[in-house]
Amino acid sequence: MAKYQSINPYTNENFANYDNPTSDQIEDALNLTDALYHKWRHEKPETRSKTLHQVADGLREHKKEMAEIMTREMGKMIGEAEGEVDLCASICDYFADKGPELLKPEPIDSKLGDAYYLKQATGVVMACEPWNFPLYQVIRVFAPNFIVGNPIILKHAHNVPGSAALIAKIIKQAGAPEGSLINLYPSYDQLDQIIADPRIQGVALTGSERGGSSVAENAGKNLKKSTMELGGNDAFIILDDADPQVLKQALSSARTYNDGQVCTSSKRIIVVKSRYEETLQELKSVFSSLKAGDPLDPNTTLPPMNSQGAKDKLTKQVDQAIGAGAKVFYQYPEIDSDGAFFRPTILTDIDRDNPAFDQEFFGPVAIVYEVEDEDAAIALANDSSYGLGSSVISSNLQRAQNVAAQIETGMTVINGTWISSGELPFGGIKKSGYGRELSDLGLMAFVNEHLVISMPTK
Repeated sequence: MAKYQSINPYTNENFANYDNPTSDQIEDALNLTDALYHKWRHEKPETRSKTLHQVADGLREHKKEMAEIMTREMGKMIGEAEGEVDLCASICDYFADKGPELLKPEPIDSKLGDAYYLKQATGVVMACEPWNFPLYQVIRVFAPNFIVGNPIILKHAHNVPGSAALIAKIIKQAGAPEGSLINLYPSYDQLDQIIADPRIQGVALTGSERGGSSVAENAGKNLKKSTMELGGNDAFIILDDADPQVLKQALSSARTYNDGQVCTSSKRIIVVKSRYEETLQELKSVFSSLKAGDPLDPNTTLPPMNSQGAKDKLTKQVDQAIGAGAKVFYQYPEIDSDGAFFRPTILTDIDRDNPAFDQEFFGPVAIVYEVEDEDAAIALANDSSYGLGSSVISSNLQRAQNVAAQIETGMTVINGTWISSGELPFGGIKKSGYGRELSDLGLMAFVNEHLVISMPTK
């Protein structure tokens, strides 16, 4: 049985299997990408802009096909899958337009001579990506590194191999040189060998804390620079002056977008007591109005989770939380389906001794905390081993910005939930990882800041 399998979580049908690469295929991929890196070293970033625009156009042209394979492999609603394709096309356009300017030499004010630093490619990047956004996770690494001049070898998640194959095909058909992105299906042992190879100069991973720890250890052992985008247990802080309509809008997708399978979704709803009951009722209204069904049907608003294994894991976490004293405020009715559906659930009364207090719940579960005031909300938000994203809901912008500045996290959205765009940096701190993707910060993740200084002649 192949380790990389396409299994539709709505029907549990296994519709494709993919084999691990041979050693010859791995060697060919390393040779090809490394050769392209050395070719690109002699070309300016702007020479790749047109091709990256063509990749964006290719994604738009194949939007239906790309969205459908993502939905069939990991169950995301078809409308959300189409939106993901549009976002990725815009990210490619952003780096095609802005990348060359951002990569211009940076002058340095020095009394020792005429100084500046070049921003140069470093070599092939190994990208290990997860299933929850099969296209976005790849493009987030591919687009900036394509402009920089770092080719990519892709190891995608085991349950979205068809999505990975289509992404590579679209990039190639758009006119990107052979080796710009090569998709492989390596075993974990093969992945370790690839990372250790001297032709690999960087490792980018988005995934679980466990996976990140393993890959980061191997990258560090081999002195490879890495970026780690890991899990989150994001705080969604509701202050007493939250605008009711803004709050309602934010809660409408806070725990249901992508069926709650988002590292940056609002997993801990932290509410000052004057707005606690209102928040619970609003969340219940959102959850109870969902319609379970085929994610390819545009009328479906509650899709299955990405796999039966993911459903089983989340079920176990919820059962453990209840066993340790959590209360179920609401649970969606039983769903008559063989698919990997999880009944959306609202949990309250979780204390610090509950295992759920510092866990990531990757699915449609809202954990709601009642706190006395703003200071207590900030303290609870920071009482976590994670630090990826957060939200603050308040009608006073200055107050919200002040709260945001006190949260130990990589990203904060005021009066909304997680948002992504080419110009906005993505990343976290603590066990949520290190490094940034997207924006000028992500562009520089695998760049050599090469100092050049001309000494004055006497």
